[in-house]
Amino acid sequence: MKNLKKLLYSQWFVLVIIILLIGTVTTIVNPKFLTWKNMLAIVTQVASLSLVAIGASVMIGSGHFDISVGAIIGLCTCVMAIMIKNGVNEFLVFLAGVALATFCCVLNGSLSIALKAPSFIITMATTGVYTGIGLLLTQGVLQMITGKFRFFSATKVFGSVPIMVVIALAGFVIAYIMLKFTQTGRQIYAIGSNPTAAYLSGINVNASKIKFFAIDGILVGIAAAMYLSRLGSGLPSYGAGMEMNAMGAVVIGGTPISGGKASIGGTLCGVLLIGLISNSLNMMHVDAFWQDIASGALIILALAISAVRTKLAAKQQAEAAKKA
Repeated sequence: MKNLKKLLYSQWFVLVIIILLIGTVTTIVNPKFLTWKNMLAIVTQVASLSLVAIGASVMIGSGHFDISVGAIIGLCTCVMAIMIKNGVNEFLVFLAGVALATFCCVLNGSLSIALKAPSFIITMATTGVYTGIGLLLTQGVLQMITGKFRFFSATKVFGSVPIMVVIALAGFVIAYIMLKFTQTGRQIYAIGSNPTAAYLSGINVNASKIKFFAIDGILVGIAAAMYLSRLGSGLPSYGAGMEMNAMGAVVIGGTPISGGKASIGGTLCGVLLIGLISNSLNMMHVDAFWQDIASGALIILALAISAVRTKLAAKQQAEAAKKA
């Protein structure tokens, strides 16, 4: 009974129920929804978002934010596309894209530390910088790489599962292990809960903060490479809005915006739910503008559910303390 009650209170369980309900309704309206081809399309479309959301889980869990990741993705796709057009080896292009994204994210963290400013403000500023650099490099012209850099978009495991989906799932597994069983995971929770207490306990808060931004950068770089491979072109605006979807997925998944906790399973459900809503609205021929409304409403609903769960948990703890 206790385990059942705990399950009902868990955010990921609520998300699974919502996903099943949306899937059922969409299937009734359009039976083509529940096909292997469409399921693969959904998870492939959210593969890049998944990696960005994992990075956002690390950042929010540690009490930080990076809203420049969308601009970084746009910049990286441009730089990688230009390199490919100039005949650079595609593996080196991939490494350069990941290195550039990591550098940008580490720069964000370094500026936040050096200027003693919230990461939210710093990354709000660097968003314009990274977008501007991308526009300068491309002059706003789409960088086409038709037929090139196809590894992520064309490679399939077991002949049917896109490699991007496998990479995204591997990212969730690695992130879960890191947060649950490693020193880095403990540092994320400690700093996210109370940076001062973490410092007094012997954690190098600034060095750890740089490490968290670097992890975020690596994930964003891989996501940018996957994005470029799938679209076959680079443009500074390509990542626009992805940071909000990523943070939305994290919040929807039950990670508190105040930090100190992170739910990788919840983030996975949040990403799937965002992808499912977009696909379902398309399947039901609903105007695309409703997708943004639905996503925003979903985040508000998730925050409301999270607030109710927090209140109930506090009430239970108070009752347990009285009994003790």
